[in-house]
Amino acid sequence: MNPTTQTATPRRVVVIGSGFGGLAVANRLQALGMQVTLLEKRPQVGGRAYQFIEKGYVFDMGPSLITAPDIIEDVFRAAGRSRADYLDLIPLDPYYRVFFHDGTWIDYTGDPERMKAQMCRFNEEDAERYDAFMEAVRPVYEAVITDRLGARPFDTVRSMLDFAPRAIKLKAFLPVATFARRYFKDFRHHFLFSFHPLFIGGNPFRSPSVYIMIPYLEREQGVWFTKGGMYEVVKAFERLFREQGGVVHTGTEVSEIRVEGGRATGVVAGGTFFPADLVVSNADVAHTYRHLIAPEHRRKWTDRRVEKMDYTMSCFLLYLGVRKKYPQLEHHTLILTKRYKELLRDIFDRKVLPDDFSMYLHAPTKTDPSMAPEGGESLYVLVPVANLASGIDWRQEAGPFADRVLDFLEAWGLEGLRAHTEVMRIFTPEDFKHELNAHLGNAFGLEPKLSQTAYFRPHNRSEDIPNLYFVGAGTHPGAGVPGVLLSAEATEYSIRRDLGLGHATGDGTTGTRFAAPALQEA
Repeated sequence: MNPTTQTATPRRVVVIGSGFGGLAVANRLQALGMQVTLLEKRPQVGGRAYQFIEKGYVFDMGPSLITAPDIIEDVFRAAGRSRADYLDLIPLDPYYRVFFHDGTWIDYTGDPERMKAQMCRFNEEDAERYDAFMEAVRPVYEAVITDRLGARPFDTVRSMLDFAPRAIKLKAFLPVATFARRYFKDFRHHFLFSFHPLFIGGNPFRSPSVYIMIPYLEREQGVWFTKGGMYEVVKAFERLFREQGGVVHTGTEVSEIRVEGGRATGVVAGGTFFPADLVVSNADVAHTYRHLIAPEHRRKWTDRRVEKMDYTMSCFLLYLGVRKKYPQLEHHTLILTKRYKELLRDIFDRKVLPDDFSMYLHAPTKTDPSMAPEGGESLYVLVPVANLASGIDWRQEAGPFADRVLDFLEAWGLEGLRAHTEVMRIFTPEDFKHELNAHLGNAFGLEPKLSQTAYFRPHNRSEDIPNLYFVGAGTHPGAGVPGVLLSAEATEYSIRRDLGLGHATGDGTTGTRFAAPALQEA
């Protein structure tokens, strides 16, 4: 079946889910003159970028940093607004403090000279190769960010074939860890310039080097936060959407995407039918196909095919309100075990709960003290763990595992952590599954590996059902705040193309009109 181009711009759009991707595409489509209704399962918008406040402690439950602020700006620009009127960004320096198993540490920063000075303590030749590494990474950054490949759908074989020669030249098919190993020999430096796929659920030893551009992106555009936490970005997007006339329904879980005459015609949520000319799902892509669309409407994305895809690791999260300051922590702190590759194998492949762990700590009170009572810290501790394909019973393991994490942190140097903790909330892979409808409790959607990148991911436009589109971590280009915001642009691009509208230029204006397209086979 071929989807066919409609002759008039549809007026009614339903967006399922209000994560960053859903909010961004809702704003973009509302700015085009469509009437967009946003449906969210949870009591407030945000999806994985949720927030809770308890006893004066403010916790971002998901994303904790901003890179590529220009991509956030693009959402406001598409609506003819300025981000500065909605949101103040605060630059971070250093970006991360990374503690290694031997007690050494490095403050990871965008300042080349400071980085090289720190690297010289461990390997002078590595420091000398820093500039060469960045220069090698720059063309990948230019392809994905400057040339907007992340914001254009890879939904035809032709699009992949056109990019293949450039990808080969850029060595973008190499695993990230392999690429970094060509420049850095010391284990600390190898980690610093290869760990970034973990922030989007990828294993650096098999995620393709298209993701190696993140260190260059950080150096060029910085790492940022915003007063009040990452949820302020969510609130700014929601405000922009409502100001444009968008409609939001929270506490409204979608139970069905209605397909009639071979097309998506709306959704059922809370027993109510919401008719639509277009449906965009920001829900977990596996959940969308397996639970919201009847099997007879899915020729490509059958249950069997969905099950065969590889999903990212999950996370074990502790949210801690602590009435004490810990000066050894930065805003973003990583604490690493001695094992690196083997630990990732335990998590991604063996799917076991190992005795050791590495972790990431978010301490936003280092930048914004108002996120905790005076003299306190609002911390979250993230430990990567296997997803629910592991068979781990988190109803049994959550308490003991939390105790192990707290024991480790106190022994590591956070003295009196338990005694000074006033708030503690645990979030496990089971919560990812039930709270966020994440298949297997994944934390970041589909694993970003070569066979699940670009054309090989579920497309921004459904291959099975006309009028159905996807946005967010499960489609192109992938997870992370920049990734899901770029996916919104790619999805808007698909919709514009399908409707014969002009394409977005990134500055809120419109380029040349598309000819009525001959769309690919569904």
